[in-house]
Order: sequence, then structure tokens, then C-alpha cells
Amino acid sequence: MQRLEKLVGLCISDEVQVGCGRLGASFWGFQLHNVIPDIITIGKPIGNGHPLAAVVCTEAVANSFANGMEFFNTFGGNPVSCAIGTAVLQTVKKEKLQENALEVGAYLKEQLLNLAKDFPIIGDVRGQGFFLGIELVDAQKKPLPEQTDYLINRMKDHGILMSSDGLDHNVLKIKPPLVFSKENAQRSFFIFKKYWQKIL
Repeated sequence: MQRLEKLVGLCISDEVQVGCGRLGASFWGFQLHNVIPDIITIGKPIGNGHPLAAVVCTEAVANSFANGMEFFNTFGGNPVSCAIGTAVLQTVKKEKLQENALEVGAYLKEQLLNLAKDFPIIGDVRGQGFFLGIELVDAQKKPLPEQTDYLINRMKDHGILMSSDGLDHNVLKIKPPLVFSKENAQRSFFIFKKYWQKIL
């Protein structure tokens, strides 16, 4: 019988959308699942508009690159980007933006769950903090991508940006900026609510 080699896998946490306090309850998404990833990827949020990304890894992963081949990155570690990333992280902490995502995100989710009681087209409201999803389905639980697209475009007309997600493009994804306030949420919800009757 042929002996099987021990398989080793890496746990990679993609924090591009959920990192930097967006979830409110934790600074990183992986912290919600009680795991320690081998590699963490961080993108757009850490630069707050400046093109910046970062990779964090365990010492074991880093040491695996010491194999005689030189690792080269033209823009890696440039001081301007490093200063911007540091300033963004300091601002998130100083202005308590993670706490804001927790508080205002919970308020927004509560309003959406209340809306779902009146509109069965909302099949599910999920997520936390400032990373929420609203799944739109018909009475037979079939996806409603056209209605999802309609809502996205009507909100865009009012300067409120959302996007679709899911295999069937029927999930409204809500990812406001971390400075999003309760007043912003109330205004958004007021505009959002007035379009629901039109998609039934």
C-alpha cells in the first residue's frame, strides 16, 4: 500500500472588505471565527483612497520565501504609502470608528429586519457592523436580481451607493464608510423604504 504524504494547508483570510473595524464587533473578520490565519490580505480600506494593500503572514510562511530566490517588489514598503496606512489605522482608533460601525450598523440592521416584517420580498438580512446583505426573493424563494438592480440604481440617484452580491445577484450589499452616522442611516433608510412598494 502506498503511503500518503501528510497534507498541509494554509489558512488565508481576505480582509479587503471586512477588515479595519468594518464589522464593529472585531477589527478583523477572522476574529469572529476563532482562527489564526497563516496569511492575511488587506487592501483598499487601509489606504482610504490611496492605492495601498498589504500582506501579513506568520513567520513560518515568511521563512518559506528564503529559498535562494530574491523577492522583489517595485513599490513594496514605500514610505509615502506606509505613512498613509499608519495614519488611517490611527484615525480608525482615535475617532472610534470601529465602535461607530458596531453601534450604527446594529441600528441599521434592526431597521432592515423591521422592514422585512412588512415586505416578504426580503428573504434574509445578514451581516454585521457596516457589512450587511439583504436577500431579495419571491414567494417561492426564487432570486430577484432585477428588483435588486432597480433598488441599487434608485439609491444611486440619491447619492447612496450599494452593490449586488451572491451567485444570483439578488443580495443588496450595504457597506457605508466608517464615518457613517445614525443620521446618515435614517436618511438612507427613509429613501430606501419609499422604493419598496414599487418592486412588489
